[in-house]
Amino acid sequence: MVQRRLCVPEHNPKTPTMKHTMRIFTALFAGLFGSANAGQGEKVDYAAPAVSGVNQDGVSVNFADVYKKGPTVVFFYPKANTPGCTKQACSLRDAFADLTKDGVQVLGVSFDKPEAQKKFKADFTLPYDLIADPEGKIVDAFKVDRMIKGLLNLASRQCFLVKDGKVVWHDKKASTAEQAADIKRVLAELAAK
Repeated sequence: MVQRRLCVPEHNPKTPTMKHTMRIFTALFAGLFGSANAGQGEKVDYAAPAVSGVNQDGVSVNFADVYKKGPTVVFFYPKANTPGCTKQACSLRDAFADLTKDGVQVLGVSFDKPEAQKKFKADFTLPYDLIADPEGKIVDAFKVDRMIKGLLNLASRQCFLVKDGKVVWHDKKASTAEQAADIKRVLAELAAK
């Protein structure tokens, strides 16, 4: 009788395991669909990164020049035109008139290319610049975590408030639908001091 061996492939350490694959999908799902009950952020005090990037129209935007115009919201999102990112961007769009009364500037940043940022801005009539950061230079300057390194570049959802050239507030688990309310709350707290 001939004995047959089962054809079980040897484990290749470069092949993701089911556990690894599930972690990737969990991180991707959480990042794209976001959380409306995100953290409250924390007050910080350090120099804001002096970086430049290209907006949705291919025009260079020097962040230091924007900071000089007034308090600046810099928010990072995983991917343009996805549900959580849309909620976050539209929250700031809907409050934009109130924010600009206080001189607040808004910049959105993701790994998306200018074309994707342009479509996102047009689809949701976003009144502020969306910065394309396909190489991750701005993400790295702000020390924003990448959700899935190497496989797919997605910035984690975070938000920063820059005032007088310094980062004064940082939310590592930025809200989606409540992003503008979080910013207004922090601005009110800063004004009360």
